Amino acid sequence: MSHYETKLSSEEIFSGRVIRVTKDTVRLENGHTSTREVVHHHGGAAVAALSDRGEIYLVRQYRYALDRELVEIPAGKLEAGEDPFAAARRELGEEAGLEAAEWRDLGPVIPTCGYCSEIIWLYAAKNLTDVRQHLDPDEFLSVFTMPLDQAAEQVLAGEITDGKTVAAVLKLKALREKGLF
Repeated sequence: MSHYETKLSSEEIFSGRVIRVTKDTVRLENGHTSTREVVHHHGGAAVAALSDRGEIYLVRQYRYALDRELVEIPAGKLEAGEDPFAAARRELGEEAGLEAAEWRDLGPVIPTCGYCSEIIWLYAAKNLTDVRQHLDPDEFLSVFTMPLDQAAEQVLAGEITDGKTVAAVLKLKALREKGLF
């Protein structure tokens, strides 16, 4: 049996540079109505870039909403209608100063399905070449590498907690163990 909800009405509560928020009234499958607050987001793209030495490129970046630094893979938001792979290539260059000759689609992750429409498209990259890093004017981060196995250990120990990074590190490690990337 398939579960569903039907939108009856929608009221925009906020519209900003990155998100839009609506308050929706829905009909539930039992006929009752309920309210849903939804954060609408264009989504993002992220890259697990692997060096020839088996090290993953990571960034350390302050995240205001959490008031702390996080360790993440290079990533960025999509513009409306932007191709996720094009965004992934752009972000790898902007944040890590890298281009890649080989790519693999790791699939999407949905980080907060209870209230947000955001989908982050994950990619793996290797056969890397250095290019000039070109951060956005309001972007501050440090790039570093770590052996992929160590990154996976830090994910499992709860030391790396960013959702897209957790998913990408574990997917990439599983692919490497199977000899698929």
